Amino acid sequence: MSVFHFFIGKFAIQFNTIPQFFMEKIDNLDRKILQIVMRNARIPSKDVAVECGVSRAAIHQRIQRMMDLNVITGSGYNVNPKILGFATCTYIGVNLERGAMYRDVVPHLEKIPEIVECHFTTGPYTMLIKLYARDNEHLMELLNDKIQMIPGVTGTETLISLDHSITREIPIYPEKS
Repeated sequence: MSVFHFFIGKFAIQFNTIPQFFMEKIDNLDRKILQIVMRNARIPSKDVAVECGVSRAAIHQRIQRMMDLNVITGSGYNVNPKILGFATCTYIGVNLERGAMYRDVVPHLEKIPEIVECHFTTGPYTMLIKLYARDNEHLMELLNDKIQMIPGVTGTETLISLDHSITREIPIYPEKS
């Protein structure tokens, strides 16, 4: 029996057969649909169908298939944190006693609603988190009373974002023939 290993960052995943999601092909029509819905997730399917030159049913089927394959992982609204009272956007490099403690630390971080992203990284930090605070005092409370109190956290380095210049999704290129 063949065994297939796929590496995602520092994690190895083993399969006895090639997983279905690696066998499913995303074709140029799927890529065109993705380009359209990534610009506007609220666009009606009929408009996507017209732009792609296919039926509305085909659009629904393809979008559902891409959701089932985790190509499309969600949709929603983007909100402006500053208008909601969160004026300080911060990136925090977190160091742990051991990198393997990452799995133990993440559940603690999930309990802090101001944290909007968490990444297990290479480089000078074990983890990089992004959070929004109301102000610097709130940020200090989050650091001193919550993040730095998590078992296994040995240090943090805080980088405050002064301005947000670019927000975009990954580019979707046509498949080469």
